[in-house]
Amino acid sequence: DPNEDTEWNDILRDFGILPPKEEPKDEIEEMVLRLQKEAMVKPYEKMTLVELKEAEDEFDDEDMRAIEIYREKRLQEWKVLKKKQKFGELREISGNQYVNEVTNAEKDVWVIIHLYRSSIPMCLLVNQHLSLLARKFPETKFVKAIVNSCIDHYHDNCLPTIFVYKNGQIEGKFIGIIECGGINLKLEELEWKLAEVGAIQTDLEENPKKGIVDVMVSSIRNTSIYDDTDSSNSDNEDTK
Repeated sequence: DPNEDTEWNDILRDFGILPPKEEPKDEIEEMVLRLQKEAMVKPYEKMTLVELKEAEDEFDDEDMRAIEIYREKRLQEWKVLKKKQKFGELREISGNQYVNEVTNAEKDVWVIIHLYRSSIPMCLLVNQHLSLLARKFPETKFVKAIVNSCIDHYHDNCLPTIFVYKNGQIEGKFIGIIECGGINLKLEELEWKLAEVGAIQTDLEENPKKGIVDVMVSSIRNTSIYDDTDSSNSDNEDTK
């Protein structure tokens, strides 16, 4: 055992074969170092804004100036956080709210609206996915509306319909089951579609359907090559 305190190990340490024996740490010294480190952190840097207000009488003028700077920094951080988390849910709107909630939404805010009919299973699936994405991306506005309240005589073949707006302009649209991703649409696939038009900042590294697309492309290529070969053989036989 190289850590054993024996005469033989001491000889090996003298010749540099074993590393020097570690000296036992002084617990009191460790505690003093830890307290010194903690003392370097100003007490107000651990406080919430409410705690700072309650403890103002305990600080001197220099501390108060630093506190004001610190308080302003925390306040700005809080405002940024609130701005990013101002939505966070898939809200139902009616047709007469469309202009205010979607077309005239806040500047630079991405708005995703799903026009649906509850009798169509694919629409219900899209609503489930959008509800989860709304919580994941609270800085983006997610809304849904029954299609009849927005557009008269809208054909069922065009549902589900997803429009993506920013600053009153349509930046993306997915109309019908195929464009929305198919009846087996997965959450990650819809997330990728919305990220491609810029409505959300996804952490997905690649298209979840990439593997499926690659297989389809490979299959098409192989079929094309096979057909070309058959055609060539047929031409040769005709020549003979």
